[in-house]
Amino acid sequence: MKKFFFLFLVCCIPFFISACGEKPTFLKAGDPAPDFSLVDRQGNTWTLSQLKGQVVFINFWATWCPPCLKELPSMQRLYDMLPDDRFKMLAILNSDKPVLADFIVNQQQLTMPVLDDSMNMVGSKYNLTGLPETFIIDKEGIIRQKVIGAAQWDAPNSIQMIMNYINQ
Repeated sequence: MKKFFFLFLVCCIPFFISACGEKPTFLKAGDPAPDFSLVDRQGNTWTLSQLKGQVVFINFWATWCPPCLKELPSMQRLYDMLPDDRFKMLAILNSDKPVLADFIVNQQQLTMPVLDDSMNMVGSKYNLTGLPETFIIDKEGIIRQKVIGAAQWDAPNSIQMIMNYINQ
């Protein structure tokens, strides 16, 4: 009886594993960016589909994430140097407390829009693998770059990459 049960279990394990559901699909360059609407810390609503015609920089971050905090100043410098009529930067606070983000924003004197995704509604649409995670969306709403981890966003190569999309 024990041998039968063991044999049955060994034979059925692959079926149990495959029945657990599909693997999540991760967004990549060339995929359409999932649309969303979120409110920033000043009460303004931002809807991605309404930003078509502009290059959109979407960065998911949290206050408890040291690499996120490290890259915020370079994001602010990038935000300050690019044309706001053709480029939007959205810093999306993911699974964190907005009041903590307000403290960081004030401390670092950030002026870029900080959107509240404390319930991870948008982060789950983007199938985040961790934080920080950044998506560069072209004028047509297509993901052109996905960067996992912190980056130096005001470095010449980052600026040039984004300017190439702006000038297309």
